Amino acid sequence: MRVWIDQDLCTGDGLCEEICPAVFTLLDDGLAYVKEGDTVKSDPGGAAGVAVVPPDQEDAVVEASEECPGECIFIEQD
Repeated sequence: MRVWIDQDLCTGDGLCEEICPAVFTLLDDGLAYVKEGDTVKSDPGGAAGVAVVPPDQEDAVVEASEECPGECIFIEQD
């Protein structure tokens, strides 16, 4: 599973980070980004903004996507 965020739709509520802090983070611009380990994928709009989801985090990522008020989290199944 891979995940990415459309920052144009992000409302900055931070629910994704609360639900799954291992995969989502808010940066100084107030928007959410995905991360792989310690690497934040902060290059929106391209393949560099897509993160691979660890198998043990998949349920939390799906929950974050469902709860997101901006509907900006997109999941790609392998």
